[in-house]
Amino acid sequence: MTYTIRALLGVTVAAGVVALGVPALGAAANASAAAGTVTTSSARSLQLAQPFLFTYTFDGHLKVAGGNFTVGGRVYVAVKFNNGRVAFSRWQTARTHPITPGGAVYVDTTIAAPCAPGTNGYARGYDEVTKRWSPRLPVTICQRID
Repeated sequence: MTYTIRALLGVTVAAGVVALGVPALGAAANASAAAGTVTTSSARSLQLAQPFLFTYTFDGHLKVAGGNFTVGGRVYVAVKFNNGRVAFSRWQTARTHPITPGGAVYVDTTIAAPCAPGTNGYARGYDEVTKRWSPRLPVTICQRID
């Protein structure tokens, strides 16, 4: 059963991040409800899972969120241009979330969105407890042209 929960969450997150850029809300919630309880081994598998990020736009800003970080631990979220220059960064505490697996972070950046198509940067999250980075997530950073 632990493997089934891990497989369901992994497929749900991967499909949401790759296909839509956000996790599929209904499937993950249903998977949790079907499981009933979380065992120590399934909690451990979530802790060992790779941290991930996804982005969305709300209220004219780029939002960066992610999961599989250490619950209660600090997470450094950075949005950088492809040349490495930081456009935005913030430390955030990872919390439990009913949809997002592991410790979740939801950060409202100061970056305007949506922008013209094309990616000129990336977002990454760093779990201070496990010392692990999420993979780079390509993003578009809006720039003023005056």
